[in-house]
Amino acid sequence: MTTPAVGHAQPTWLPSSGCVADAPPKPRPFDPRDLIPKLPDHIGIPLPYPRILPVPMPESAPPTPVRIPSQQPPKNPCTDPCPDLTDPPKPKPSDTPALSIQFPKITLDPAPKDIPIPVPNPNPAPLPPPPPAQRPGVATAPVAAKPAPPRVGRVDYVSTVTGKGSTSRTDKRWQIHGTDLGIMWEAAPGRIAIAFGDTFGKGFTPPGANGRDWRSNVLGFSSDRKLADGLSIDTMVQDSRCHAAQIISARHINHIEMTTIPTSGFAIGDRQYMSYMSVRTWGEIPGVWLTNYGGLAYSDDGGSTWTKDAYARWDNIFGTSQFQVSSMVPQGDYVYMFGTPNSRLGSIGLARVPKDHVLNKTAYQYWRDGRWVPARDGNIASVLFGGPTGELSARYDAASQRWQLSYLDGLRQSIVLRTARSPQGLWSEPADLVHSSRFAQLYGGFLHPWSSGRDLYFTMSTWAAYNVTLMRAHVY
Repeated sequence: MTTPAVGHAQPTWLPSSGCVADAPPKPRPFDPRDLIPKLPDHIGIPLPYPRILPVPMPESAPPTPVRIPSQQPPKNPCTDPCPDLTDPPKPKPSDTPALSIQFPKITLDPAPKDIPIPVPNPNPAPLPPPPPAQRPGVATAPVAAKPAPPRVGRVDYVSTVTGKGSTSRTDKRWQIHGTDLGIMWEAAPGRIAIAFGDTFGKGFTPPGANGRDWRSNVLGFSSDRKLADGLSIDTMVQDSRCHAAQIISARHINHIEMTTIPTSGFAIGDRQYMSYMSVRTWGEIPGVWLTNYGGLAYSDDGGSTWTKDAYARWDNIFGTSQFQVSSMVPQGDYVYMFGTPNSRLGSIGLARVPKDHVLNKTAYQYWRDGRWVPARDGNIASVLFGGPTGELSARYDAASQRWQLSYLDGLRQSIVLRTARSPQGLWSEPADLVHSSRFAQLYGGFLHPWSSGRDLYFTMSTWAAYNVTLMRAHVY
């Protein structure tokens, strides 16, 4: 947790950063000029028109990513390390006479609506050879006794993780003004990786995802074990000074590949893995979207650069395929994959793969009716329990020897928690962690790997703020 800067009058409330500069401004005395309507300088009226956009298919190799060494936290946490990049320009003295109204300039602005048309790519990305086919066979996988639902006591807001006033001042240090998710895994002993979704810099204005400097995903690292006073991010993967880099490539073409969103992460040895979804288009209905596939990316340099594996992908056939939004957890000799179809309406299926064959899709077995069964895709997987489920976060808690699974239940309008003695269940009935009556338009609910005892820490997003907070639940 940061400390406030000295030498200034302290406001009655400080944000998670502890910095006076991030506190809301004090109310000003009444000024008659406040009665003047605040009109913009310019109003543009969009004139939409269709435009054909040829899209080379398959995709070309992405350019070599630019990386710089990650900037360490400043000695004074309330120092702005890049004021030339992050501070807003100072307002110019106004020559407008008091109580006068200046009318905006109105223009008609062409607004093309692209219609993407796939065309052959003369320079597609080269494909590596596929991994050797495996024959994992069939194995029994009976369910365990169903545990009682977890008892959830008080659930507290702890701190703001991203955006203005956040514990690590992500807007000032990495130009992250708005983002969501906050998916965590132990990347190395004493080091937590934190992946965020669509991220925006200057021009971001809540609610929702909007603004300039759009990055589909960004990645930070934390060594903070004192979570009771907030989650601090030490460093992030950067491509320039005070700027978090996009780590997994995305085409940013609606109805082709709008974005690529992380869904979980884990480490095996020195290699980092991240599951992600390739989003074809966001739907008009909240909580509904269409994916191209759910896939795996990997990094062999500590998370600085990532490769989207060409074969570890679960294609979305007719928009109904399983394992589009997945949460993957290593445990024992296997990595277990919990997955749902795209959107937040489906139910959960389960697969497993030996740790040394994570990128080999032929080595996966899917849990079906009490057995682990190999298959070409995951649509044969049995339903662990009924949906709707959105944004899964799975974890094995060694202390209680229980699996924990959190997700958004759209019918209950809550982020809920279930537990089980084995990954295939039986799973307990859900218990509410946070209801939308307390935090409107909430989603996410990603479990912190260092949760311990009765303290279950998780990140939560809200569409209204479009940023991430740290929450603590007392679970018995």
